Amino acid sequence: MRIGVPREAAADQRLVAATPKTVEQLIKLGYTVAVENDAGARASITDQAYLDAGAELVESSQVWQSDIVITVDAPDLAAVASMNKGATLISRLYPDDAPDFVVAAKEQGITALNLMSVPRISRAQALDVLSSMSNVSGYRGIIEAAEAYAGMFAGQVTAAGSTPPARVFVIGAGVAGLAALGAAGSLGADVRAYDVRSDVAEQIESMGATFVRVDAAAQESADGYASELTDEQEAATMRVYAAESAAADVVVSTALIRGKAPITITAEMVANMKPGSVIVDLAASSGGNCELTEPGKKIVTDNGVTIIGYTDLPGRMPKHTSQLYGTNIVNLLKLMTPEKDGELAVDLEDVIVRGITVTHESSVLWPPPPVQVSAAPAVAPASNPGTQATPEPAVSSPSQNKGRGRLVSAAIAALLLVAAITFSAPAFAMHFTVFVLAVIIGFYVINGVSHALHTPLMAQTNAISGIILVGALLQLGSTDWLVTALAFAAATVASINIFGGFLVTGRMLEMFRKDA
Repeated sequence: MRIGVPREAAADQRLVAATPKTVEQLIKLGYTVAVENDAGARASITDQAYLDAGAELVESSQVWQSDIVITVDAPDLAAVASMNKGATLISRLYPDDAPDFVVAAKEQGITALNLMSVPRISRAQALDVLSSMSNVSGYRGIIEAAEAYAGMFAGQVTAAGSTPPARVFVIGAGVAGLAALGAAGSLGADVRAYDVRSDVAEQIESMGATFVRVDAAAQESADGYASELTDEQEAATMRVYAAESAAADVVVSTALIRGKAPITITAEMVANMKPGSVIVDLAASSGGNCELTEPGKKIVTDNGVTIIGYTDLPGRMPKHTSQLYGTNIVNLLKLMTPEKDGELAVDLEDVIVRGITVTHESSVLWPPPPVQVSAAPAVAPASNPGTQATPEPAVSSPSQNKGRGRLVSAAIAALLLVAAITFSAPAFAMHFTVFVLAVIIGFYVINGVSHALHTPLMAQTNAISGIILVGALLQLGSTDWLVTALAFAAATVASINIFGGFLVTGRMLEMFRKDA
């Protein structure tokens, strides 16, 4: 089958749906690739680069005659009508806002796959376009803020004096928010962040930022998004936004609830901000989180606050954004081309494929069925106020019985340990005391390490296991059978830990290794 890559119709769209690197990957899947002339010109990708990657260059009318057409933005109705019957379109579609497009795709018998509705499950992360675009938006938002801010992000200590670091406050710790706080932190700013989901605090703190805590916080809903706030929660968060924005030099807002942008920064909050401070509204394309945001524009308020409401932040970095977008499509086609024979298989039993399919075989399959992506327990149904619950007899649960059993076992073990120390040689008591102290210290040291550092920590444990292995090998020649047995057991366990650690580390590094 042939994949067509047209030049984007919108004059301000600088992205392209495939790059030379992703073209090579598509060809490895068995497809042929046809690229429209100058399709990548706005992303600084030459036609020759596509030819070198194995693609063929065609005219606009020919590219739409391909078996599969991949685009960044949804094509117009004329382009849909020019596609072959039964062809496949892969793009960022908005079916709810474009019913005419859905009708046209259905009548043409097109299989329309919407990259904006990828289910939020672990298996689909590699083809999640929203995450890719949000990541770029968060990074680029900080770049725009650094350009508009009148000072430096990093604190400076010079012979002429010192300057404090810029204070950056990030609202929302989704993909865009984490990318923004990471970029701001790398520039040396003092970063603080808040999210209505309290369970993301660890992610924020693992990146070196300070999580602003609030008593009232919302929870993640079953579909992976933040749930609606109650009046009490909303009042608490607005107090946080007011206090933090007044003290911040840069505010980055990324809040979205089910695709809608709630107001997080009111006009009154903007009036209380310092002159020269900057607001980057990453939700501007959905209306904006700031009450004064003008989508697509950068404005300066009467009190000197710059509000950036650009809606094309990913397009301002077209080279790498196109690569990320193209890779998302490659990963989707890997899923839908299991035999790597260049034949697309539309398996509607697959939750990912079903979730992104808008039309197929002249049928409308939108909206898709809901997907349960959260492991949060279901809320227990409320009891009927008209009935009175009958009290159940107190019965010990299995967990309670198990807890008592553990307590008894621990007490017996403690008594045996005291007896062993009492009637053993003094040297044993000294060595055992050192052992117990080492266990306690090791437990608290390892337990206090952030999850973000567990991979380098594995290298340290490998080194410790290596020391244990050397010590065990030295004792294997002992004439005491007990010492020899313990040394053999220690050598075996340490070897398993060392080789297992290297195996796990190797597999983790493979995740970050670029394709050859």
